[in-house]
Amino acid sequence: MPHGPDRSEHGAAGASPAPDSFEAEVLALLPSLRRYSRSLTRSDADGEDLLQDCVEKVLTRRSQWRGLNLRGWVLTIMTNLYRNGLRQQRGRNYVDIDDNDHLPAAESDNDPLERSRLEIALNSLGEEYRAVLMLVVVEGYSYRDVADMLDIPIGTVMSRLSRARRKMTSLLNADNVVTLRRPR
Repeated sequence: MPHGPDRSEHGAAGASPAPDSFEAEVLALLPSLRRYSRSLTRSDADGEDLLQDCVEKVLTRRSQWRGLNLRGWVLTIMTNLYRNGLRQQRGRNYVDIDDNDHLPAAESDNDPLERSRLEIALNSLGEEYRAVLMLVVVEGYSYRDVADMLDIPIGTVMSRLSRARRKMTSLLNADNVVTLRRPR
C-alpha cells in the first residue's frame, strides 16, 4: 500500500527548518539582511521587497553556494539585486518621502528629531558610501569581507568609510549648533 510523502523529509507546512539546514542559516541572517536592504533602498517597503527578492534568489540558487561565508554570499546577492534594480528604474518618477506626512509614525522616547537627523544624514550619502558604512559599522564586517562582497579594493573600502564617517559627523554636528546672541 503506497504511503504519502514523508513529512519528516519534506517538512510540514509552517514547520521550522532543521537547525543545521541551509534554510535555518538563511533565516538567522534575516535581521542583518533587513537592516542592510533598508539602508540601501532608503525605504522600509522597498527594503522589504529587496529582502524578499534576495531570499528567493538565495533559495533558488542554493546549489551555487560553495559552503563558505553564507552571509557574505547572500549580502553580495542583495547588493547586486539592488544595483540591477537601480539600472532598471532609472528614469522613473518617485514620490518624495516628505509627501507622506499624513502617515502615522511610532512614538519615541528619544529626541524626536534624532532619527530624522540620522536618516537625513544617511540618505545624503551616495550609495557606495552608505553600503560600506552599513556593512562595516552596523553589520560588523571586516574591510576585507566588504571589499570581497562589493568587488572593490580594500583601500577603496577604507577611503569610502572614512569619507562616510566624516560626512555623517559633519552633518550631525551641524544640526547641534546653537546660535547665541549677546544681550542688549
